[in-house]
Amino acid sequence: MSSTRISRRVNAPRAIVYRALLDARAVATWMVPTGMTSHVHAFDAREGGSFRISLTYDAPTETGKTTAHTDTYHGHFVKLVPNEQVVELMEFETVDAAMRGEMMVTFTLTDAGGGTDVLGVHDNLPLGLSPADNETGWRMALDKLAAFVEAGQNK
Repeated sequence: MSSTRISRRVNAPRAIVYRALLDARAVATWMVPTGMTSHVHAFDAREGGSFRISLTYDAPTETGKTTAHTDTYHGHFVKLVPNEQVVELMEFETVDAAMRGEMMVTFTLTDAGGGTDVLGVHDNLPLGLSPADNETGWRMALDKLAAFVEAGQNK
């Protein structure tokens, strides 16, 4: 199993970034790569709380992991440290054995010159998921997170 590590400076306080990690409306806006739309089916932002999210490709030529054009995943929140860390376990809903397996995503927030450094670590990537593609998707998502909180959408 492989992993990806992505960091991004965000010009917003940790408390605002943390809220964006745990708000279903915010997550639907930012935690989606460019070229996809998000639908949050369930989102219970507490330790042990579950979530289920679908990402659908805008282009009909893209192939999804769950259905023809959609990646759906579910999971739960393992650890929440207010304004510091969010740890999630998640798994794709798929019949493809190469895309199965529980993944861990950890967001760590630290103060950085009036803003926040966000470190995202995605561990235990399934064998069928390219680490390079995963990194690209997470970079897009963290760029959207930065734009979202810097525009004051999560106050």
